[in-house]
Amino acid sequence: MSMLQFFIAVDVTVVTIALPSIGADFGVSGGALTWVVVGYTVTGGGLLMLGGRLGDLLGRRRVLLLGTGVFGAASLLAGLAPTFWVLVLARLLQGVGEAIALPAAMAVIVLTFPEGPRRSRALAVWAAVASCGLVLGFVLSGIVTAHLGWRWIFLIAVPFILVVMLAAMVLVDGDRPASGGSRTLDLPGAVLLTACPLLFTLAVVEAGEAGGSAWVVVPALAGAVAAGFGLVRVEARSRNPLLLPRFFRNRSRVAANVTTMMLSGALSTSFLLFTFALQDRLGYEPMAAGLMMVPLAVALIVFSMVVPRLIGRWGARACALAGLGFTAAALAVIAVVSTVEAGGAALVPAMLLVGAGMGFGLVGLQYIAVSGVTSDDAGMASGVQRAADQLGGALGVAICIGIGFASGLHPYDAFLVGAGLAVVGLGAGTVVAWRMPAASAAEQPA
Repeated sequence: MSMLQFFIAVDVTVVTIALPSIGADFGVSGGALTWVVVGYTVTGGGLLMLGGRLGDLLGRRRVLLLGTGVFGAASLLAGLAPTFWVLVLARLLQGVGEAIALPAAMAVIVLTFPEGPRRSRALAVWAAVASCGLVLGFVLSGIVTAHLGWRWIFLIAVPFILVVMLAAMVLVDGDRPASGGSRTLDLPGAVLLTACPLLFTLAVVEAGEAGGSAWVVVPALAGAVAAGFGLVRVEARSRNPLLLPRFFRNRSRVAANVTTMMLSGALSTSFLLFTFALQDRLGYEPMAAGLMMVPLAVALIVFSMVVPRLIGRWGARACALAGLGFTAAALAVIAVVSTVEAGGAALVPAMLLVGAGMGFGLVGLQYIAVSGVTSDDAGMASGVQRAADQLGGALGVAICIGIGFASGLHPYDAFLVGAGLAVVGLGAGTVVAWRMPAASAAEQPA
C-alpha cells in the first residue's frame, strides 16, 4: 500500500523541474504547462470521494486493483505521449486512477490496524512515505530528466505498479461489497466537485497571465461558483450522496479535514517556492535544485516516525497545531531568504521546519480524520481526508503562486506575497483546529 502511495505522491511533484523540458519538446507555453500539474491533482482530488464510495460499495480489493491498473496504464501513456494534449489526457487519467485506488488502499490500512498505537504507527509510515514521495519527486525529476529524459519520470513507475498489483492479489484479503442500501453512485456530485476547483484554477491561472483575458476569467470564475452551488443542491437531494449526512455529525472529523486543506495548501506552496527560489533567484541547475531538497526528505522521515509517539503523550490536536506553527515559521524563512537572495544553504532551516510541519500536522490531522470509522464508512472517511489534502494543495498553489507571481496584480515581491497568503490560510486553519471539540478520543493523550 505504501509503495502505491509513494508513486502516487511522486507524480504530484515529479513534473515540476521537468516542465521546461516538456515545454521545449512540445513547443508549448508556460500557461499550458500548468495543466500538466493541476490536471492531475485537481482531477484526482475531485474524484477521491467517489473512489472512497466505490470501495465501500464494491469491495476494497477489487477497487484497489482497478484503480492501480488505471494509474499504471495512464503512466505508460504519459511516458509515450506523442503530443502535448495526449500527455494532459494521461495526467487526467492518472488522477482518475489515484482517486479510485488511494481511498481503498488507506481503508485497507485503517481496517487492518486497530485504533490506538498500532494504527498511529501504520499511519505514520503511510504519511512518511507520502511526504517523501512528494519531496523526492523533485529530486527524481532533476536526475531522471538530466540523464534519461522527461518521459522516464512516468515510465519508471510502471514496473513498480505491476508489483503493487501482484502483491495486493496475494496480501490483501478479499472482501464483500456492502450489503443493503442504495448501490447507485453520485456521479453528478463527483463531476461538480471536480469541475468547481478546475474552473477556479483556470480563472486564477488565466488572471495571473500577462495577457490574461477577462473573457476567460469571468466565465471560468462564474462556472466555479455555479458548480459549487450545484454541488450543494445535488448532494442535498441525492439518494446516495458522496458524503452521507452522518459524516458531518462528527465535528472533529470535519474540522480535521478543513484544517488539512489549509495546511496542504501552505505546504504545496512552500514546495514551489523552494523550487523557484533555488532555480530563478539563486541560479541552480535542475539537478542541483533537486538534490538541495534532500534535507527536507530526511526531515520528513524523521518527524513522521517520531510524531506517533508524541500523539500518545500530547494528543493528535496538539501535534496538528504544532505542525501549523512549524509550517508558518518555514514560510517566513522562505520569504526572508528569497527577498534578500541569500545562498541556498540559508533555505535548509526552512526545509527542516516544513518537514516538521508535515510530520506533526498531517499525521495528527490524518489520525483525527479517520477516528471511529467502521467497515461501512472507512472508504468514505479516507476519500474525504485525501480529497481535502489534495484539493487543498492544488487550490493553495493556484491562489498563492497564481496571485503571488502575477506581476500585473500587485507591485510586491512574489515570494513575500505567496508566503503571506499561505500564512493567512494557516491562521484560519489554526482557528479551526483550536476550536475542535476536545472530547474527541482521537486527540486525547493515551
